[in-house]
Amino acid sequence: MTKISPLQSLKVPTFRNFLAGSFISEIGNQMQTVGVAWQVYELTRNPASLGLIGLANFLPILVFSLIGGLAADKLNRRKLLLISQSSLAIAALTLFILTILHLINPWMIYLILVFHSTASSFSLPARQAVLPNLVPKHFLLNAVSLQSLQFQSATLIGPAIGGFLIGGWGVQAVYLFNVVSFLFFIISLLSIKIPVNTSNIEVEFNLDSIRHGLHFVLTTPILYSTMILDFLATFFGTATILMPVFAQDILHVGPQGLGFLYSAPAIGAVVAGILIAFLHNHIRNQGKIIILAVIFYGISTIGFGLSKNFFISITFLALVGFWDMISATIRNTIRQMITPDHLRGRMSSIMRIFFQGGPQLGDIEAGFLASLVGGPVSVVLGGMGTVLITSVIAFLSPKFRNYRINE
Repeated sequence: MTKISPLQSLKVPTFRNFLAGSFISEIGNQMQTVGVAWQVYELTRNPASLGLIGLANFLPILVFSLIGGLAADKLNRRKLLLISQSSLAIAALTLFILTILHLINPWMIYLILVFHSTASSFSLPARQAVLPNLVPKHFLLNAVSLQSLQFQSATLIGPAIGGFLIGGWGVQAVYLFNVVSFLFFIISLLSIKIPVNTSNIEVEFNLDSIRHGLHFVLTTPILYSTMILDFLATFFGTATILMPVFAQDILHVGPQGLGFLYSAPAIGAVVAGILIAFLHNHIRNQGKIIILAVIFYGISTIGFGLSKNFFISITFLALVGFWDMISATIRNTIRQMITPDHLRGRMSSIMRIFFQGGPQLGDIEAGFLASLVGGPVSVVLGGMGTVLITSVIAFLSPKFRNYRINE
């Protein structure tokens, strides 16, 4: 097998520009995630109100994700990205203006999040679908690992910066930074001159095309198996929305500590991403690796829920990110490699319903459960649910358990 440098894909200028712009934009997006959660909890002091953030994010995914995936297969992906990124910048600008004018309230935030998630329903399938068009096919696994590493690095840096900005200049500073960050991504998209839809198959904008995408996913066992596992594991295991509760009421570390709590999973994810970038040619038995990674993800979540020490909590969250990155990178690579170009947008949108729907619905469940039994108990129960459901899926699906990517 040909040896590939861990940075091989960065030699392709178009991919390099895309990755750089996406990185800066994702830093701003992660900062805004921290800012919104902090602001809502400051305004309400109710964990259930944090759960409504998940609901505001999930409903547009459910309604628009399939349409967004079809748009990514039918329309020019570069233009679709430019429009959707501009819309996301408008959402961040609205949060900034309403905050500095002291007009903001939780319901306004939820409404803006609905608009943000709607725009993301068109942006994210296009971002996923365009990636294989930016690099040669034999660079794809490397490009996927670098894209995942980019995302996790932004997730590491963004919340930490966001926490300090909130503590020093208020949450409005976070929203303003996010507006500027979108401009960098838009500039990088303008530099893409190559075709970004390479299939010769014409895609019609109708229900039959959506059904075609659904049929492909639901008749491809490795796709629907990873989809179900992804949804259930993140539904039970997600604890992100409760970070303000842990920062203020459990660990007593304030907004700066909140930023580090949000960043901690990315520390482990960056380590895992570097590991995969160097060892991707030697990864075998992908099915078993995915299952074991998700089980350890659940165990690490339990550890975080039980911890009352800030540094121990950071350690367990880093382990959460490490195992999540291992699983997610392998899953995403499998999906990209086995999906034809003319179906990648729809495949990505269907997967988005599950890989983002799980955490968003999990946020709703975690927020309301935490209001009844407390944040730590909610997190521990979620981690236990992740371990249990993953073990059941592994037992019931031997084809998934024994899957190898070269097969």
